[in-house]
Amino acid sequence: MTVDVINIQGSSTGRKIELPDHIFGIKPNEHVLYLAVKEYLANQRQGTHDSKERNEVSRSTRKIKRQKGTGGARAGSMKNIMFKGGGRAFGPHPRDYSQKLNKKVKELARRSALSQKAAGDGILVIEDLNMNVPKTSEFATILKNLKMNETKSLFVTSDYNENIHLASRNIPQAALQIAKDLNTYDILNCKKLVLTESSIQKITETLS
Repeated sequence: MTVDVINIQGSSTGRKIELPDHIFGIKPNEHVLYLAVKEYLANQRQGTHDSKERNEVSRSTRKIKRQKGTGGARAGSMKNIMFKGGGRAFGPHPRDYSQKLNKKVKELARRSALSQKAAGDGILVIEDLNMNVPKTSEFATILKNLKMNETKSLFVTSDYNENIHLASRNIPQAALQIAKDLNTYDILNCKKLVLTESSIQKITETLS
């Protein structure tokens, strides 16, 4: 697949770049995409939720009424789950939600996501970004030139650039990621995937 390279002014540079078919041109595997997204979201969960059961609540253990003859249910103490301030039955406790996928399955999921984006005209290739100072207004101008100031986009660079990171982090509809950390969820979660020229080589090396 061949695509045009766009400059930061939003016009064509006259150059074209080849996107490898074994990464950007395969038939997407929907089930693998589901597994990869499910794993990513599960691994974001902290699992620190907790509740107190009746053996953990600090309340009186005195029997509050006689066992029989009251016309109501028996109650052994104020820790009973039916009373306000009592324990909770079958409440949540800290647990590990993390999941694990095989390396080849995760790579197939990323190739499927990239291919899906490419097939749906969701990939834009631009020349390498270079910022000497971290200016949010400058990054916002780039988005406007690319006609993506109101589009949820993900910019992928070959390496980490602190100035670009600082310039883009306050723009809610734009996200930044380096090529080696690109994951299936981030690819699918944006409307437009913006790849720099040098990032394509990094993605190819990672997924080949």
